[in-house]
Amino acid sequence: MRAKLVAGNWKMHGSLPENATLLNAVRAGTVGLRGVQVALCVPFPYLFQAQQALAGSHVAWGAQNVSQHIKGAYTGEVSAAMLRDFGCTYVLVGHSERRTLFGEDDGLVAAKFAAALKADLTPVLCVGETLQQREADATQSVVRAQLTAVIEACGVAALGRGAVAYEPVWAIGTGRTATPEQAQAVHAFLRGCIAGRDPLLAQQVRILYGGSVKAANAEDLFAMPDIDGSLVGGAALVSEEFVAICRSAERTTG
Repeated sequence: MRAKLVAGNWKMHGSLPENATLLNAVRAGTVGLRGVQVALCVPFPYLFQAQQALAGSHVAWGAQNVSQHIKGAYTGEVSAAMLRDFGCTYVLVGHSERRTLFGEDDGLVAAKFAAALKADLTPVLCVGETLQQREADATQSVVRAQLTAVIEACGVAALGRGAVAYEPVWAIGTGRTATPEQAQAVHAFLRGCIAGRDPLLAQQVRILYGGSVKAANAEDLFAMPDIDGSLVGGAALVSEEFVAICRSAERTTG
């Protein structure tokens, strides 16, 4: 049985006092949570604060991006080893906003995935299609290419040390959400792509859903057989919403 993972992505939000309230509320709200792993991916400047607030709790922490380089003259970049210095467990790679706003292509995302693994981080590979690609019936070809780039660069076994997050770009920050059936169809397709190379591994890799997940729709999504948790955006900034999503994951576990 795959343990569910609920990961919050704060994006470029937060301040020291706001964070303190949110971190403490999430820590308290997830006490006693069973069968679900929880993480918060916070902006780089707040990693120390997250480390201090969450150490010893049920909640792990991580970053939203990482450099593909180990070290060097790369002003403004943050290496995987630096993230490990702050106790990070997870790091997002290839989030749709990194791909669309900052031009990260499949090759670069694969290199970042590899860099995270070398530092013993757990990379969460984000894949997903735009509305235009979906309407052109290109969803499968897009997500297959994004997944395959990592498999070819790192080997299929590397996926077992990370996770995959399907995030339909058309459902992020728009208030639109894929139906549980639409999300399940893509998750099953992704698992099938992995199974084509390693059937046993395919049953172990966690595939999260990330597309306007809220407390109101989380349980229906988590009930789908190939949805192993969620990558939560806006709702991760509201402690009551985020904790409720975590509890929904607990209710649909095993």
